[in-house]
Amino acid sequence: MKIYLVRHGQTDLNKAKLMQGRTDMPLNETGLAQAHKTRKIIGDIRFDAVYASPLSRAINTGAIVGNIDPSQVIVDERLIETDFGKYEKCPYGSMGPAMTLYWALPEIFKAPKTVETVASMVDRASSFMKELEAKEYDNVLIAAHGGILRAVNGYLLDKRNGIKWRPKMYNCEVRIYESKNGIHKLIDILKE
Repeated sequence: MKIYLVRHGQTDLNKAKLMQGRTDMPLNETGLAQAHKTRKIIGDIRFDAVYASPLSRAINTGAIVGNIDPSQVIVDERLIETDFGKYEKCPYGSMGPAMTLYWALPEIFKAPKTVETVASMVDRASSFMKELEAKEYDNVLIAAHGGILRAVNGYLLDKRNGIKWRPKMYNCEVRIYESKNGIHKLIDILKE
């Protein structure tokens, strides 16, 4: 099975450099253009299934990149973005030391109160991925968010701590993995 991970296209909150977790902000014009460009970059691949977070920015990115109608996207709650709690919509530069340190180095610093933990993200990602790998797909697309994709990438890279935190995925970046008999391999990274 080839697994294509794509981070959603840009939104106005991304553009303004604000923490965007579970706020359901749609793609802006740049985000729509990024998704269409990404579809052209990956070519005429047909996906057996397209999965996405329940947030519209992921569903619409998945539909465009997957070349399907949004109603055909399989929504899975486990792919929703990290819950940033009281830091939602907070400017990156003024989150305060607790959140800044956690988001920079979650291997060392604990999640501040109201913020989802790495362990929670890892549990959600591995639950979803184990279920997905039991299916008989050749090509599958997963459209989600920068936070939760750190845990999905960690799963697919067999990271002991369950996360691949750095480098982060950029808007509409695609990472392609192969999964065969429980063995994972990163094949390619596509950026605009």
